[in-house]
Amino acid sequence: MTVVGTVADFPEGTHRIVSVEGREVGVFNIGGRLYGLLNRCAHMGGPVCAARRTTGTLVADAEGRWLPRWEHEGEIVACPWHGLEYHVPSGRCLAYPEIVLRRYDVVVEGEDVIVSPASTRRPPAASGR
Repeated sequence: MTVVGTVADFPEGTHRIVSVEGREVGVFNIGGRLYGLLNRCAHMGGPVCAARRTTGTLVADAEGRWLPRWEHEGEIVACPWHGLEYHVPSGRCLAYPEIVLRRYDVVVEGEDVIVSPASTRRPPAASGR
């Protein structure tokens, strides 16, 4: 477990890269929940969490009569090297759903934000803000 800052260091809608046990991890605050992803794109090892911001994505399916609609606002990060997109809360690649980035548990204890390798599928920590 590594203390990577305080809750105030991760305002809602932002992310930053921190060091955890010698690895770069992106910590994202999405809707008041904190998520951690390894800062390594599955495509060519690019710094996926170095993206300037998170965004959403266009989705089209039979349920929506194949009309495109915008979804996952603020939950998608695109690798700055080649644009491969990942859903931050799940780590799942949008283009290749079988690819999932390594996730890290992010918990809040008092005001401290603590990151450790994910060991269970527990819900993300609330930032309290």
